[in-house]
Amino acid sequence: MPAMSMSEALGLELLRGHRTEGLELRSNVVRVFISSTFSDMSRERDVLLEKAYPELQSFCQSMGLVFEVVDMRWGVRDAIAVDHMTTELCLQEIQSCKRMSVGPTFTALLGNRYADRGPGGRGLLAKWFWKDENSTPCAYVLQPITTHLPNYDSTQAESYEQHEEDVFAWHIAQERILRLLRTGALQAEKDGIFTAEQKHKFFKSVTEWEIEQGLQGFQKDDPYSVLFVRNLPSLHKNQSHRSFAQFMDVTADGLIDKEAQELLTKLKAQINALCSDFVNLHSLELSRIGIDPGCKEHAKYLLSLCEQFVTQMKEKISKAVGPSSPAKGSGGGRGGGEWGWLWQEVTHHLLLSCSKCAVFCGREGLLGKLCLAMWETTNTYHGPLVVYGPSGIGKTALMCKLAQEMRAVLGPKSVVVQRLLGTSPLSSEIDSVLRSICFQVCGAVGLPPPAAQTTNSHENLVRFFHGLLNQVAEQRDSLLIILDSLDQLSEANHAHKLHWLPKEIPPNVQIVVSTLDSGPPILEALRGMIPAAENFFPVEQLGADHGGEIVDAYMAAVGRRLTPVQRDVVLQGFKHCGHPLLLKLTLDTARRWASYTPVSELQLGSTTQEAVSLLFQHLEKKHGRHLIGAALGYIVSSRDGLSEAELRDVLSLDDEVLGDIYQYWLPPTLTFIRLPPLLWSRVRHDLGEYLVERQAGGVTVLGLYHRQFIEMVRERYLSAESKVKSHTVLSEYFLGLWSQDNPKPIFLPALRTNLNADRKVSSQPLWFAQGVANTRKLRELPYHLVHAGKWDELRQEVIGSTYWLCCKTLTCGVASVIEDLSLSAEVSGCAEIRLIRDTFLLMKPTLDFIDGRIDICLFYTEIFARLHTFAGMYPSLIGSLCAQCQDWFTTCINPVLVPSCSFFQSPGGALKTTLTGFQKGITAVDLCAKKGLLVVGSEDGKVIAWNLDELEVVHNFTGHTAGVLWVKVIGAGARCLSAARDGTLRLWSLQSGRQLYSVSTGGPQGAQPPSQIHVIEERSAIYCIAGAQILAWDLETSELLFQVVFPEGSMSSLLGVLNGAVASLTDKGLLTFYDWSAGVEKKDISLTMENLTPTCMLTLRRLDKLIIGSKEGFLLLVSSQGRQTITELQAPVSFLTASTDEKALCAGFGNQVAVFQVQDLMQTVPQVFQHEDTVLTAVAPCHRRVLISGCEDQTIRVWCLFSGNLLDTFWGMGAPVTSLVVYEGTVISMSSSAYYLKLWQLDYNHKHKSDDCFPGSSPLVIPSQSGDQAYFLKHGNRKEIAIWDSRKGTSREPIEVSAVVTCLGLAPKKRLLFCGVKTGTILIYPLALAPETLCLPPPETLPSVRCFAIVIRDDFPCVEGPREKLPLSLLHSPISCMGLLRDGGVLHGTSSGEVTLHNFQSATAESMDRHSSEITCIAVSHRGTHALIGSRDSIQRLWRLSPLEECYAMEYKGFFFEGILCATFSKNDQYIYTGSQDRTIKVWDVSSGHLLVVQYVYASVTNIIASSDGLVAVSQLGHVIREKFRCPTHVSPNYDPLQNIRGQYRVISKGKLSENPAPTEEEEEIKPVRRRGIRMKSSNACLLL
Repeated sequence: MPAMSMSEALGLELLRGHRTEGLELRSNVVRVFISSTFSDMSRERDVLLEKAYPELQSFCQSMGLVFEVVDMRWGVRDAIAVDHMTTELCLQEIQSCKRMSVGPTFTALLGNRYADRGPGGRGLLAKWFWKDENSTPCAYVLQPITTHLPNYDSTQAESYEQHEEDVFAWHIAQERILRLLRTGALQAEKDGIFTAEQKHKFFKSVTEWEIEQGLQGFQKDDPYSVLFVRNLPSLHKNQSHRSFAQFMDVTADGLIDKEAQELLTKLKAQINALCSDFVNLHSLELSRIGIDPGCKEHAKYLLSLCEQFVTQMKEKISKAVGPSSPAKGSGGGRGGGEWGWLWQEVTHHLLLSCSKCAVFCGREGLLGKLCLAMWETTNTYHGPLVVYGPSGIGKTALMCKLAQEMRAVLGPKSVVVQRLLGTSPLSSEIDSVLRSICFQVCGAVGLPPPAAQTTNSHENLVRFFHGLLNQVAEQRDSLLIILDSLDQLSEANHAHKLHWLPKEIPPNVQIVVSTLDSGPPILEALRGMIPAAENFFPVEQLGADHGGEIVDAYMAAVGRRLTPVQRDVVLQGFKHCGHPLLLKLTLDTARRWASYTPVSELQLGSTTQEAVSLLFQHLEKKHGRHLIGAALGYIVSSRDGLSEAELRDVLSLDDEVLGDIYQYWLPPTLTFIRLPPLLWSRVRHDLGEYLVERQAGGVTVLGLYHRQFIEMVRERYLSAESKVKSHTVLSEYFLGLWSQDNPKPIFLPALRTNLNADRKVSSQPLWFAQGVANTRKLRELPYHLVHAGKWDELRQEVIGSTYWLCCKTLTCGVASVIEDLSLSAEVSGCAEIRLIRDTFLLMKPTLDFIDGRIDICLFYTEIFARLHTFAGMYPSLIGSLCAQCQDWFTTCINPVLVPSCSFFQSPGGALKTTLTGFQKGITAVDLCAKKGLLVVGSEDGKVIAWNLDELEVVHNFTGHTAGVLWVKVIGAGARCLSAARDGTLRLWSLQSGRQLYSVSTGGPQGAQPPSQIHVIEERSAIYCIAGAQILAWDLETSELLFQVVFPEGSMSSLLGVLNGAVASLTDKGLLTFYDWSAGVEKKDISLTMENLTPTCMLTLRRLDKLIIGSKEGFLLLVSSQGRQTITELQAPVSFLTASTDEKALCAGFGNQVAVFQVQDLMQTVPQVFQHEDTVLTAVAPCHRRVLISGCEDQTIRVWCLFSGNLLDTFWGMGAPVTSLVVYEGTVISMSSSAYYLKLWQLDYNHKHKSDDCFPGSSPLVIPSQSGDQAYFLKHGNRKEIAIWDSRKGTSREPIEVSAVVTCLGLAPKKRLLFCGVKTGTILIYPLALAPETLCLPPPETLPSVRCFAIVIRDDFPCVEGPREKLPLSLLHSPISCMGLLRDGGVLHGTSSGEVTLHNFQSATAESMDRHSSEITCIAVSHRGTHALIGSRDSIQRLWRLSPLEECYAMEYKGFFFEGILCATFSKNDQYIYTGSQDRTIKVWDVSSGHLLVVQYVYASVTNIIASSDGLVAVSQLGHVIREKFRCPTHVSPNYDPLQNIRGQYRVISKGKLSENPAPTEEEEEIKPVRRRGIRMKSSNACLLL
């Protein structure tokens, strides 16, 4: 989508980071508060919990929502809390529901009881109400009940009598307090001091408070409330019957409380007047035991209540989250739609930033320094600014304040991007951070956002980010990026190495980062990449004067103050440790102090750790250690945090927590048991802002405020045993082990026995509904199974389940699956898991490339075709995955190719990874082994530097306008040089990524491409030959030192450097030495020998000698004193290389490599290594006694230098290997005709080496019909037919041929191999009798056999010489392919695109529509009724042969590489299988011409034949592809065969357009085919045998 659409959806003010007002995070939670009286609605609450809530939970899950219920009265013993906080907590929860819920927020269950009318929070009695002068204004505070009645909440058996007395005493005291308060309120109203509403507050019940709060702002079409009123008409007849006191308000003597009943009547009248249409009325009679579910009438009532509740809630939820509803959000309102994720991320950081600097004092000097540093570098290139300091020093608040200040300084059109790293899932991993920043900046400045293929590749994303900064600078927009807490980034993609962070930033752009001064070595990495010390800003402790300012500001903000003594206590602690986090913890403690709090109770921590510990102690004392430890432990143990609903569920599964809660009383019902919601609400209230909310998987989850809280939780509550227990409970929860009415046993002390009770936790299916995955389960479950050590469950539910792996790949992306598998493999050390992980690593580039459009079929094909080779070796996991893949294929409803073998690159072998980034072949490479830096240049002019330790792009150097010829790393990895065909030599900084200078390699004569360059770092000089001159520059200044122009007619392309001299070698064998300081000629040495032509030259600096190779095969050793002949090789010397220590010399000649020991160069006989094809490069690493060579046949071979034996062969390069580099145990291979680098491991588990492919670059390959064998020619030997057994992965005895083979053919039924040779002879080999040969000599003067065709029916008994001759004109283009018809006719195509049908019976030839390029394949149907003609222009035409007419023209255009290479009809002639240059196999429907399947197979398919139920093909990588084809009778109209491919196709039908299931262009109509008859004349150009 264009950037403008993004700015319209989200608003420029938000994208620029300037909007802070009216922001709120979008929620997907439906959170409903249940209001009812404590005792009379217990049956209703229980039945809703048991029946209604699970159904609504499933309903919400199917819509991608989370359903939460807050019932503060369920599970608690009574309604009165010791600290009188219940009413306040209830009202806070109602407000929380209104804030968070996207649907209904409030449900009231109102019966015949008005409920408790406690004294609230203020009063007048001196004993119970104490004046707190720390409140602003002063307030009288009702003291906790235990202040005067210490045994009120005692649960000890020995205190039972005192407890009962205190309970009775409190009831008496409460009645007296209420009476006095209400009397005073009535008098105040009478005196005109109170209004009627103010007076009513002293009479109002908790239920009325809740209903008033819940219905506040109620409107007639309110989708947020559901109301129930239950009447008990006969209840008043039992006015003196105390057994029904729970259903109505009664006095202490058992009579009806008339005052309460009057208030209840008024409340019901108000509800009826406000929302009568929405009230659900029920009326029933009580049984002897009240509401009895066993009573038919009562059961019907409870069922009706549930049904009404569920129905109305569903309606309101659907209405609230509908497209036009504000609850769902659209546009800029709440950030819905396509850009919702970006709205959430930007809004999260803006809101969090505002809260972090709400109370900010001090640091003015540091803020000023930062602003000044940015102002001074506005118009220049500069490095990032770094803020650092210890944990808790206030770095985050400073960064937030800096953002706030800079918004005002830079102006409203500037862009301020802020990320508080680690505070949200999208700010925890570097790729997601860069992705969101790039999108935000692009939307803010009007640039196109990155494509999916860019954001899915770390290298491409970093490249885009760096380029984006330059684009912003060019537009002269002001951009500030603030990244707080780099240490909070995960280490994925080596984020802590900081290769992604620009070292030099363009004008008008600023980046400010912060990090710890200890811990991860991030600060050290920053100092290494940013040399300027003035870019680093330490954050020091705050002074005592700042502490006083902060105390005063904080207390004013919360409406509190401190007594002088209390203030001194706070500041005294701050003087010892001026950390703002400690001061915040201290102030949060001090705000709870009343003015009457004794000094002895003013307990504060002297360090941050101690303060956090004291906070946890306070919470444990108030709520119990089990509950606090479990709640915080589960939050910290989770991967991304837990939602409140999840946390309450998990706590309900913790037997220790429930056992502690129900230690002295029973739960409300014995059929199910849960954590009482009130208990968690109290904990949540007391934790306050130390619990922070953030988004994870579309859900609001809870996390802890600061890393020091997390560390303290781990230290205090998560011992090794407790940690395993936490992960176990969490894994069981996300497995859904105890959901869906599956009870979990628990021992309750109050019962003294095990209770098998349902925990009523959420179910955890993998898919909630079609297209709605359980993202929380996908994210959390693998993490907890690993850390709980539940390996069987992990293998069964996650790693060994294609259902899981596919779901997570589709929902979370393949990188998330790799993260899980990497964690599992790392912890378990399991080789099988590593193979599966490596499979996904191999799949990742393909899945990333088709982001958002993946078809499940592609996933299952990738898994099977890569892992099947290991199914027998690892049956339990990999074998099971392959079996599941086959099961899925049998149920696939779309056309599908079902693999029967492995034919993709398998994991676990030598191939480590593939590096990409270029568009053309690789032409230059250099390695700095000390730094692990690889610098590579390409034909497209790009230079890329990789860090080989992290396999990460360090820099992309752009500037060359033509192919790069040479690169060199200098300065111990600090800089590099590059030269290109554009005639420029450029110096780059490997630290900043900037170009330091560029010089023309042509000197004053203009740009000329250099042929050879040398750098002498100790001389600070560069020497270069370009054209007919030698040029020398100063390495540091690029100043031209000298220029030597050769005499006219003399050319030199070889350059060497000896001590004190530069040597040039002319093509006539004259070696001239020049002084390397001034370029003065010193001497000449003639190398003239008979027909000596130099081909290459190598400088051996340690020996101060030159090695020269010649076209005649001579190796010469040259010094300034003269020359010596080392040896004469058997072919022209093509290359010379030496090991880095110059102890070994490699010389390539033909298909051999000679290795010399340099120290005994003249005495030793070289080792010679024979290859099957031309050797293009070789390397002998000094740290290993091996030779590694690369050949024209696309293979890499590893040889032992001791024995001369071949140790290993690496297949799969896919192009001739022209360059090799070895770094530690890794071989990096490159090709001048391939845009990628491949990395191979020298040390790997050879047990996992795949033997399922043959030499893939073979010029001729033909498979058997079963696919069991492949017959092919090897590179360098076209007189031998190799035979490959694809099932065993071994070679069989080859077939020796007397002449060069030019074409191969196979008659499968007769098992005959046809071989055409250069002499014109056709050899026929019976495969059952391999030594036997039938020879058909060329009649007359037939030249080399170019191609032949074998009739499909294959029923001829023998071959008896030429039956027919095909006449061809002398001007006829060469035949490129042929097809033989059942009646003996011939179809042939030419290299110019002509197609002709020859009928020997009628002696006629009919021309068919000409193609615009070479005809590459002709396939004839098995019945002989149709033929397919394919060409390099990607056009294929289907013809009916009798009468001859064109049926369809099928045109396919892919993303790259076009043209069909081979084709065949299926055995029943219903389908056509084609193999193409675009590396795909396609299946076409013969009857309609429609494309049915496109399958990407990573290499061009060179041959394809039909099997009984599918196809057999061979690819250029050497894989034999065996697949079955399944096609349903009816194909869905929504099916898109191009879902996994970037391509388009159209079908053109004769006379009318055919229906195309996935057209991308307007279809065209073609004219009827014209045919003309031609009489044939005699010719001997082609024979029919």
